[in-house]
Amino acid sequence: MVDISERARVLLKTLVECHIRDGQPVGSKTLLEEAGLPVSAATIRNVMSDLEDKGYLHSPHTSAGRVPTALGYRLFVDSLLQVKPLDSEAIQRMRAELNPDKSATELVQSASALLSSITAQAGLVTVPRQEAHQLRQVEFLPLSGDRVLVILVINEREVQNRIIHTQRPFTEAQLREAAAMVNQRFAGRPLHLVKETILKEMQEARSRIDNYLQAALDLANQALDQEPDPGDCMVVGESRLLGNATAEELLQLRGLFDAFEKKKDLLHLLERCGRAQGIQIFIGEEAGYKVFGNYSVITAPYNDGDRILGVLGVIGPTRMAYERVIPIVDVTARMLSSALTG
Repeated sequence: MVDISERARVLLKTLVECHIRDGQPVGSKTLLEEAGLPVSAATIRNVMSDLEDKGYLHSPHTSAGRVPTALGYRLFVDSLLQVKPLDSEAIQRMRAELNPDKSATELVQSASALLSSITAQAGLVTVPRQEAHQLRQVEFLPLSGDRVLVILVINEREVQNRIIHTQRPFTEAQLREAAAMVNQRFAGRPLHLVKETILKEMQEARSRIDNYLQAALDLANQALDQEPDPGDCMVVGESRLLGNATAEELLQLRGLFDAFEKKKDLLHLLERCGRAQGIQIFIGEEAGYKVFGNYSVITAPYNDGDRILGVLGVIGPTRMAYERVIPIVDVTARMLSSALTG
């Protein structure tokens, strides 16, 4: 049980809400006006001093006001937050964007863009694990020059079209035979295993000087080479973090953007989230990395009805509007899961 009085809880909740709204340290005068408690400014100062001693607040050097610490935000999120229901306009927009008729790739891209747009933070989503992707069928069609149109059917209904450039021209009959060979060998197998097997067989085909097999495998390798790396993630809307940043936050954003680019720490964090159930909230360095010091990460897993495929979420400053962002992440994950389930 948190060792603070009900009055202290009301004042902490008010202070956090004011700081989220204004982005500035909050003084006792503001709290006196906003909290609506029948107490004096001196009493408020005493309560704030006590909360600071307990680690829930701290005083920036340049201001007489106070701001929440990560511990203060954690208490706010766990015990004081009142989550707001989503408005009908946001729900309708989500339903339109997360249409089950879209491919899995399109749905994942739409989800990250939606999260960024609706929350005005950076949206992120991990690409579905490749063990969940199975090759159903491939077709090769000749185009002008040394170009080939590849039609990939993945799982039951996702169709991807892409153009590859070959080292020599192929006739339509040759491409048809190559596709038949690839389908016969690899249809129904997970994509990541198909890639591994193709690379292995390409080496064997070279040693046997089997030009026909080599050409077919090369076509298949190029076709699958454009697939996202397993466990990769997309981050959308980094620029939105700049728009609401304070001068201090602008300096810290450089390190965060560097983490986005390298992705290692971010992927490790999201992998942890994927092993948990439901909404996960990391405030500041709770994420385990110093670069997230003044930022919060809110995530939820998404699935296809049978298994968890990945994680989606939002990254924003610790002073984000949690009462709105949390249900947006939750509903987006549910709608994406429903669309992927079909």
